[in-house]
Amino acid sequence: MDTEFLSELDRFTLLVRKRVSTAYTGARRSVKVGRGISPVGYREYRKGDDFKFVDWKVYARTEKLYVREHEEERSLSVHLLLDASSSMGFGEKFAFASKVAAGFAYMAIKENEKFSISKFGEMLEPGETRGGRRNLFRAIEDLDRTAPSGGTDFKRTAEQFDLTIRSTSLVVMISDFLDGIDSLVASIYKLSSHDLILIQILDPSEADLDFEGDLRFIDMESKQSVMTRVTPKVKEEYEAKMKEHDARIRAACNDVGADFFTYTTDKPIFEVFSDVNSRAKVWRA
Repeated sequence: MDTEFLSELDRFTLLVRKRVSTAYTGARRSVKVGRGISPVGYREYRKGDDFKFVDWKVYARTEKLYVREHEEERSLSVHLLLDASSSMGFGEKFAFASKVAAGFAYMAIKENEKFSISKFGEMLEPGETRGGRRNLFRAIEDLDRTAPSGGTDFKRTAEQFDLTIRSTSLVVMISDFLDGIDSLVASIYKLSSHDLILIQILDPSEADLDFEGDLRFIDMESKQSVMTRVTPKVKEEYEAKMKEHDARIRAACNDVGADFFTYTTDKPIFEVFSDVNSRAKVWRA
């Protein structure tokens, strides 16, 4: 991977809408019960809360237990979920998607945050949450050695991630998202407790079906093939189905406050981050 593009990302920052909480000290702010600089309000006492944060003056007036909530400094963990299934081996999709993942990781470490890059296909391969440039370049070397293979199971991937990562984080899922819509939608809802960004990477010929004549198409995951004649009418039907598929993904994202972006591999990588930075709902506080 040519990493010269990383320096072009220095103008961008990881500013997210929701407040997050993790185990590490960092530059992000989070709302949690505890001792902090700015009190942000009260809530009713729950079993397990520390009694030292109970406001006894409020109790004297209401005879109900309330605890003070404060705003504290916490770090933002950035988790990159990268599709490494066979379909990503078409054209330059995996190489482009890897650059997107590396770019997000770079923006995390330049703000002293931690990142993980987890590859997935039929199952999730959890990456270690870590920081620093040395670990970033180790991750890039691992991506350079990766050959996309196998099928895809978005629902299982999201379930495995949910069991692994408990704290609210910025989660960026990078894929072609060319899978069963029910599995995709289920994964979006499963990951909805996080600040979630979905980035679809397509080859230009997939986006526009840039073929014509009698052709044999082979599914890169199932290896099944089909013969068909690509006519203008077939192209219209293909385009309509792609729009319907992406509309279902976008609708699910809108339901949970997530973002969905689509790019083809001929787009300059810098423009991807410029676009996400300017339009993502979770990007700005």
